[in-house]
Amino acid sequence: MRVRSPGRQQGPGPCPACAGAQCQPLADGDKGQSWDHSGLCPGGHVPPSPPLLVPGAAGTPQAGDMAGGGAGVGKRLGTLLSGLLECGAFCGIIFGWASLIFVLKDLGYFEDLCEPLATDGPNRTLLPDCSRQDEQFSLVFTIGSFMNNFMTFPMGFIFDRFGTAVARLIAITLYTGGTLLVAFSTPELAVLLFPAMSMLSVGGILLILTNMQVGNLFGKYRSIIITLYNGAFDSSSAIFLIIKVLYERGLSLRAMFLFMAACSAWHLLRTLFLMPRSRIPYPLPPAYDYGLQCPGRSRSYRTYEEKRPPGEAGPEETPLEPTMPRGGGDPPGVPFRACVRSGLFAWHVAWLSVMQLRHYLFIGTLNPLLDHLARGDHHLVSTYTNAFAFTQLCGVLCAPWNGLILDRHKRGKAPRPEGALGALADLRASVLSLAVTVTQCLLFSICAAVPVLPVQFATFVLQVLSRSFLYGGNAAFLAIAFPPQHFGKLYGLAMALSALVALLQYPCVALVRGPLHGDPFYVNVGLIAVVLVAFVSPVVVARECQRRAKELGAAGTPLAAPPNTETPAEVPH
Repeated sequence: MRVRSPGRQQGPGPCPACAGAQCQPLADGDKGQSWDHSGLCPGGHVPPSPPLLVPGAAGTPQAGDMAGGGAGVGKRLGTLLSGLLECGAFCGIIFGWASLIFVLKDLGYFEDLCEPLATDGPNRTLLPDCSRQDEQFSLVFTIGSFMNNFMTFPMGFIFDRFGTAVARLIAITLYTGGTLLVAFSTPELAVLLFPAMSMLSVGGILLILTNMQVGNLFGKYRSIIITLYNGAFDSSSAIFLIIKVLYERGLSLRAMFLFMAACSAWHLLRTLFLMPRSRIPYPLPPAYDYGLQCPGRSRSYRTYEEKRPPGEAGPEETPLEPTMPRGGGDPPGVPFRACVRSGLFAWHVAWLSVMQLRHYLFIGTLNPLLDHLARGDHHLVSTYTNAFAFTQLCGVLCAPWNGLILDRHKRGKAPRPEGALGALADLRASVLSLAVTVTQCLLFSICAAVPVLPVQFATFVLQVLSRSFLYGGNAAFLAIAFPPQHFGKLYGLAMALSALVALLQYPCVALVRGPLHGDPFYVNVGLIAVVLVAFVSPVVVARECQRRAKELGAAGTPLAAPPNTETPAEVPH
């Protein structure tokens, strides 16, 4: 292979196709010089292909482009769509718990905890008191949902330290183990539900954690894709509805969960071929590729990585962080501890915790709530449970709306501001997203407190809308407001701290079952007041934006800083 240089050069010099390696010149003509690329360059690497173009010329690959042998549009779309399927069919299935309870009750799980009610006469029909059974099912969900969040913190460290491949292998192992435990559980071994649901929760949250980086492949659509994946996570709760319907059609619980366990082979193939070994950097380097490559693709990114000299960092191992803080967050040099101690993070955790408690308590107590409002009508309870599960499918449709709010300043013909103003614009766009999410949760809480059964249809709609905004907005805000290299740890810590608050759902259930005699009205009213605390977070972010805007104005920052302009390090307050 021969590459013609753009200009005349005397003697061996920097090879334009090898970015500085010393290659042997072959000929020196009037229009330039040629180099021999038949073998490895002396630097120990394979020259990239196609030949280097003049910087700035039309068609020259820029940072983040998929040109020059990198992952093409088809591969990126395959990664996006397969990740959407993975999140929508596997990651958050525990939140369809209300549908699975029907199957488990019919099979007799924890049935020994039901007690017959006292009767006044011999002709009265005996109805068993199964409140202790409901409490046990609630405890399974409480522990599972707690593990879903709390274990995200150590898993975030694993993801940041060891990369995508290791994290996904751990997730697949946990998920497979959880499905097998459910498959081989029996009413006599109902206690297996506790580790099974915990393993399904931790495996699912780790799978979505590794999938959210896929947004880095699509540049300005990054926030939309992150929220889309979180919406798919919400929609996956409908999987237990499908299991309930298939069970009523005669399919066994064991067969369905064995099929889910077999799907782990698909997760493994996706890990090998459609996900990176480490992480997807942002912004993308030129010719970036990922996953195992087919034999013979000698000019791929992976071949370059395998042929590079020992000790030299490749594009996937070296984070390509910008020199300026992105999205209003801290520069790459800011330590993790400084991010955790910031007011932005503290109030964001409060924002997440109070709304998540409201959602967890609603999901965990939905079955007894509907039973209370329907006055024991089993058919009516089943109808409303199915309606709730069907609304969960809409999560994947609702979540991108939040992404549109977060990315609204990036659309249009006007050039997007760069530098410090671009970072500030990203953070400012998150204020509306945070406020809208709290408003939705407040309306959902008000409807949930109305003790009228038909009103619960509106509650279901507001619940799925609020929940899709909540988790998508949580991930997107952390990606915007803090350094990308701390995303896994901060996401995990936020979820872990919110999990501690979510443990309050079990005493709330005990309060309803005991002193309140099954009526959750007063607990729901109290939760409305708790949700109001979440309005503090958007106020804190708005004030932080005002503070930074004043500092930029005092420093005389231009309206559009050059793309490579460095900005001073700043820690969120």
